[in-house]
Amino acid sequence: MLTRIDHIGIACFDLDATVEFYRATYGFEVHHCEVNEEQGVREAMLRINGTDDGGATYLQLLEPIREDSAVGKWLTKNGEGVHHVAFGTADVDGDAEAIRDKGVRVLYEQPRRGSMDSRITFLHPKDCHGVLTELVTSAPAAEEDAGH
Repeated sequence: MLTRIDHIGIACFDLDATVEFYRATYGFEVHHCEVNEEQGVREAMLRINGTDDGGATYLQLLEPIREDSAVGKWLTKNGEGVHHVAFGTADVDGDAEAIRDKGVRVLYEQPRRGSMDSRITFLHPKDCHGVLTELVTSAPAAEEDAGH
């Protein structure tokens, strides 16, 4: 069962400048940074608030580290902006299967590693009214990790 909006992914050309905008404008601070080689991005997670299920809601800022990454291709086509919406779940495997059974294409056969050691998969935007949708199961200690 989906429990919260885990994060909103925002594609950007310059991660440092975008982080500074969100810090200076809204007071959001970086909770976690990493490079995800598999996804081809450098990212920053800005924690917005805690949630009833013990998780949190974030803005995920994504800068491609190579042009052929999904985010790199998306930026070339669309420019900066909202890239995807992610919903939190305790069971990414079960929820992905249940959604697949309803006729929605799930992009990964098996969930992959995401930010902060989460497990993720994506739903095809053409099956979700034009919205690239991610399902996320947070790593057990993800909320406690304030590392950069």
